[in-house]
Amino acid sequence: MNRLAGEPSAYLRQHAQNPVNWQPFDAAAFAESAARDAPIFLSVGYAACHWCHVMAGESFEDPAVAAYLNEHFVSIKVDREERPDVDDAYMAATQALSGEGGWPMSVFLTPGGKAFYAGTYFPPVPGSGRPSFTQVLAAVHEAWTERRDQVETTAESLAETLAQPLWKVHSGTVDQTPTRAASVGKAPAARDPGVPRAAEVPAAVEPAVAPVPEWSTATEMAVAAMARAEDLVHGGFGAAPKFPPTPGLEFLVRHAASAAASDAPADRHAAHSGSVARDLAGRALGAMVHSAVIDQLGGGFARYSVTADWSEPHYEKMLYDNAGLLQALVHWIKLAGGDPLGRHPDGGNPLSGRPDVGPPGHTHLGPAQPHGGVLPLDAADARHAALATISWLMDEMRLPGGAFASSLDADTVLDGVHYEGASYKWSMAELLAAASATMAGEQADVGGPGASRQQETLEPDALEPEAQELADEIAVAMGVARGEGAESSGSHPLHPGRPLSARERSQWERIKPAMLSMRAARVMPARDDKVVASWNGMLMAALAEAAMVLEVPACLAAAVELGEYLQRVHWDGQLFRVSHDGRARGIKGLLEDYAACANGYLTLYAATGEQRWFEFAGQLVQALERDFIADGVVFNHGAHDGSGGPLQGSRFADPFDNATASGVALMAGAFTSWAAYTGSHRHREMAESLLAGAPELARRAPRSAGGLLAVVEALAAGPLETAVVGTDGPEREELLRVAWHSGSPGMAIAVWDGAGAAPVPLMEGRSAQAAPLAYVCRSMVCARPVAKPGELRELLR
Repeated sequence: MNRLAGEPSAYLRQHAQNPVNWQPFDAAAFAESAARDAPIFLSVGYAACHWCHVMAGESFEDPAVAAYLNEHFVSIKVDREERPDVDDAYMAATQALSGEGGWPMSVFLTPGGKAFYAGTYFPPVPGSGRPSFTQVLAAVHEAWTERRDQVETTAESLAETLAQPLWKVHSGTVDQTPTRAASVGKAPAARDPGVPRAAEVPAAVEPAVAPVPEWSTATEMAVAAMARAEDLVHGGFGAAPKFPPTPGLEFLVRHAASAAASDAPADRHAAHSGSVARDLAGRALGAMVHSAVIDQLGGGFARYSVTADWSEPHYEKMLYDNAGLLQALVHWIKLAGGDPLGRHPDGGNPLSGRPDVGPPGHTHLGPAQPHGGVLPLDAADARHAALATISWLMDEMRLPGGAFASSLDADTVLDGVHYEGASYKWSMAELLAAASATMAGEQADVGGPGASRQQETLEPDALEPEAQELADEIAVAMGVARGEGAESSGSHPLHPGRPLSARERSQWERIKPAMLSMRAARVMPARDDKVVASWNGMLMAALAEAAMVLEVPACLAAAVELGEYLQRVHWDGQLFRVSHDGRARGIKGLLEDYAACANGYLTLYAATGEQRWFEFAGQLVQALERDFIADGVVFNHGAHDGSGGPLQGSRFADPFDNATASGVALMAGAFTSWAAYTGSHRHREMAESLLAGAPELARRAPRSAGGLLAVVEALAAGPLETAVVGTDGPEREELLRVAWHSGSPGMAIAVWDGAGAAPVPLMEGRSAQAAPLAYVCRSMVCARPVAKPGELRELLR
C-alpha cells in the first residue's frame, strides 16, 4: 500500500493498492525527489476516465514496471478535478511538448517541478506510432542520467514560456500576449477536438476594448463561423470524437431569443443570424437527445461520442455536462414561446409561423426538412429529456446532505475486468427477455384475482410471438442491430438516431419498466462522491430555473438543499473547492468555483425570493472582486494567494471555454446579474471590460468563446429586470410564470410580498398594491407596472 490509501479522492484511492509507490502532490513528494536527485513521474487523471483505467491495468499494476518506477522516479498521482490548477499547468506543458493533450496525462518533471517530457496514454507495447511506457521510462532515465544539462535547459526554457499568460484578461482591458505555441514551436492540440484552446490563437493580437455596438457584429460573426463548422449530416460541430458544445449551445439559444424579441424587424442581418442560431442549436440538441449519448433508459448525458453520429458514447457521465445541458434544454424550451410544452396559440411553430410538420404532438422549432435530415429538437422531447436528466441526477448523483457527486465511471468492473459501457448495452436476447417480462406482467394484470382459470393458466409460449414482435420493434427504434449471432452475443447502446414515432414512443414506454428492472440487477459503474463547488453551483442554477420553467417543485427543494450544503460545508469566510463526506478538503476555490456559485445563488434567490441567498451571493461577488483581481488583472487563483508550489502558467485567467464556460465568462455573468439587481455601475463596467475581447475571440475561436458571447447577449438585451411585488397567491404566480417563461437572455427576476424593507435595491420604492404588479426595467429604469399576465408578456417580448 502506498501513500494514496488515506486520500479522500476516489481516483487516488483507486491506485492505493498499486505496487507503484504513488504519492500525492505535496511538499513531501517534491522533497523526496530533491533528496534522491530523481525525476518525478506525474500522472494526472480522474475517477471516471476509461483510458486512465486502461493504463493502470496495463502498466501501474505490473510489478516489473512498478519496480522500475520506484527505483528511478518519484511517482505522483493527481486528481485533475480536485487540483485543476495542477492539471492546467502541466496540460499546457504537455501540449507544448507533445502537441497533444488528454487523460491520463503523463509528465516528467525536475525536482523543482519543471516539465521536460510529456505525453498522454502510453501502451504496454509500441504501436500506432507510440512508444511503449517502458521505452519512455528507459529513455527518460537515460536522458536524466546522461544528458542532464540538455534536460534542464529544456525544462527552464519551457517553464519560462509557460510563465507568460496566453491571453491575460484585465478588468479594464484585455491583452493577448504572444502565444506559448509560438515560443516553443508547436501548436497545442485541443483537449476536446474542435474546441480551440487559447494557445491556438495567432500571436501578436492586441484587441482594443470593444464598444457595445460591436457586440452584435461579433455575435453574428460567431454564429456564421459555427454554421460553417456544423456537421450537416449528424448535427453538432466538427468530426469524431463529438463533444456536446454546451457553452456554445447557451450562446446560440440566447442569440436566437434576442433576435426573436428584437424591436427592429427590419434588421434582416439580425433576423437571419437569429434564425441560423436557432437551427444550429435545435439540430445539435435534437441529434444528442435522439442518440446514445444520452442514456435513453435512465437519463443523463455521457461525456462525448466516439463516433460522429453520436451512436457510441464514451460512457462516463459528468456532473458538469449534465448541469450545462439541463440549462440548455430549459432555455430551448423557453425559446418555444414561453410555454414549457412548446404550445402556441395558433397551433403552429412559434418561431417559424408555419403549421406543424411531423408526427402528431410534435412542434418543431426549426425547418421542417433541415439539411442532412437532422431534425431540430421538439419542445416536448426537450421537456422529456430535461426531466429524464433531472431524474437521473436525483436518483444516481445526489448525496446525503443534498450535494451532488462528480461523476459515474465509464467502465463496469466484472470479476476484476473493466468493460466500457457494459451496464448500458443491450443484446437482442436481452430485449426479448424484457419484452417477455412485459407481456407476462400485462397478462397478469389482465388476469387479476377474478380472472378465469383459462387466463390464469395461459402458457408462456402463447405470449412468445407478441414478445418477439415487441422486441423487434424496440430493436429497430433503438438501433440495436440484429446480425447473425447477434441474439446471443451482440450488445449495443440504445441509439434511436431520430425522433420516435407515436407508436414507437408508446412501445418504448411499455417496455421500459422491464428493462429498468433488468438493469437494476446489473453491476453499475462506480461513482466519484467528491463534491466540486463550481459544478454544484452550476447545477444549483440549472435546477432552480428548471423548477420554475418546468414547474417541478421537487427541483427547487433540491436546489435549496444544495445551496444550504455548499454554504454550510464549503464556506468559512472563503470557499473551498471540494468536499468529501460533508467535510471540506484541499485547496481554496478557484475563479470558476466562486463565479459559478455566485451565479447559482443569484438564480436561487430569483426562484425563492429568499433574501439570504441574495446576501450570500453578494459575499461571493465581493470575494471575486477582492480576491481574483489585482492591478486590473484577473487571476484563476486568488490574486493574493501564495504561488501554490512549483506551478507555472495556471494563475492567469483566460476567457476560453472547455466543457464548461470559462471562469472569466462566469465572472462576467455574475457581475452582470449583480448589477441588474443592485444598479451597480461599477460591476456592469467590469462585466463589459471582461467582454472587451469578445469580438476578437468570436473571430478567432468562436466555438471556445460561447460562455463570453452568452453574457454579451445578456448585456445587449439589458439584461431585463423583472420585479414582481404583491402578496403570494394565484395572481402573483401567474405573473411569475410569465417572467420565468420569457426567453430574454440573462433576465434578473425578483419577487417580494411588499412588506417591510425592500430585500434588494431593484425592489426599492415598489410597495404592495391591491393586486400584485410586475415592473419591467433596464438599468433600474422601469416601464409602467402591469397587473395582467398578457401585459407582462408584451413587455418581455
